[in-house]
Amino acid sequence: MLNASSSSADATASAPAPLRHPQLLLWAVCALCLMSTAGVALPYPILAPIFVSGPVDSFTHFAGLAPALLMGLALAVNPAGILVGSLFVGPMSDRYGRRRVLSITLTATLISYGLSALALAERNYPLFVLSRFVTGLTEGNVAVVRALLADWHPQLDRTRSFAWLNASLYIGWLVGPLLGGLTLPLGESVPFIVSAGILIPCLVLLLTGLPDDRPQRAAATADRLPMLAAMRQQQSLGLLSDPVLRHLAALQMAYTLGVNALYEFAPLWMVQQAGLDSRGIALVTAIQCAAMTAASMLAARIGSGPTPLRRAARFAVVAAVGLLALSLAPSWMGLAIIPLLGVPLSFYNALMPAWMSERFASYGQGRVMGLLTTVFCLSNTIIALIGGGLGMWSARWIMLLGGCTCLGAAIGFIRFARVHSTPPPSHHGH
Repeated sequence: MLNASSSSADATASAPAPLRHPQLLLWAVCALCLMSTAGVALPYPILAPIFVSGPVDSFTHFAGLAPALLMGLALAVNPAGILVGSLFVGPMSDRYGRRRVLSITLTATLISYGLSALALAERNYPLFVLSRFVTGLTEGNVAVVRALLADWHPQLDRTRSFAWLNASLYIGWLVGPLLGGLTLPLGESVPFIVSAGILIPCLVLLLTGLPDDRPQRAAATADRLPMLAAMRQQQSLGLLSDPVLRHLAALQMAYTLGVNALYEFAPLWMVQQAGLDSRGIALVTAIQCAAMTAASMLAARIGSGPTPLRRAARFAVVAAVGLLALSLAPSWMGLAIIPLLGVPLSFYNALMPAWMSERFASYGQGRVMGLLTTVFCLSNTIIALIGGGLGMWSARWIMLLGGCTCLGAAIGFIRFARVHSTPPPSHHGH
């Protein structure tokens, strides 16, 4: 069982000092995430050309395997790393401080990009797969940034902060692939070298712009535990012993199955139903990212309001209806629905983490945000496996499945909100 009192002590002990310029720090964090996400997203559009259109050698045909299979493995190890890393990176920031953990993860990511570039230059496929896995391990640092913003409440409104953070992430996912596509003709290693270069100003900004938030003291039992033992004790899945969080995680899993159905298989829908090529897909995706960025900025202006959980549930309903419509819509309508779906997704992504950071603050912000990342990555893996089979018939079936799971989650959220909208007084002390 969770020790709520001990966790509360840890959370209180690591509470940051009053901020001198909170808005400037918010912008610094958003800039940090934008640059970091651009580096993470930069390699994604280049793997298919590298493996499928690349030279026939020991890299693209490692162990005599087909290039498509090798590419699939290289793609799969990255989210697998995220799934593993998200269990521990957030909780460790509760114990050792956000800035310290972020500096370690960003440094490890920079090194892993260098290893990816070296692996391509040396045509070493196992090293490339290892480097992609390490990159995934450190991508759980988004949970740390969310926890950091939650720490700064009420000097910075949670929902507004998360909305600005989400906007910076969406811009990073838009800018990164564009950079990857533009730099690939210069050499297969170049995009990864650029990714590493992007992280250097991130590290400088982190070390010079963010205050040191190392805990002044920690719970006595936590202090005596070695790091590995503390990681096992504080990993995010341990939160599922709380029945309320367990219920919420199940609903979140159903919701993100629908969201990831859109993220992963909208390009397949555009190919099958609208006959778009890579340029057309990129254009629709760019419009979707722009819509999500604009919606996040609007959410930042609106703020959380009195009932963020109920509002998040309503946006989940809108997202579910959109996915169900996408499963039936003609191609011209579907091409309009895909970007528009970014609007309810963005509002939900601002409201739900803000509510959770307030409701479950006593368990540690890094741990709570890490649970959200874990659920998202797990649902991503599940829908990718299921959708791969359904996609042989039609991407419409994938959207139908995603819409149904999302609608079921939305109904569950509405019922959940009736009981749990108001956080208990004991959780306001953070």
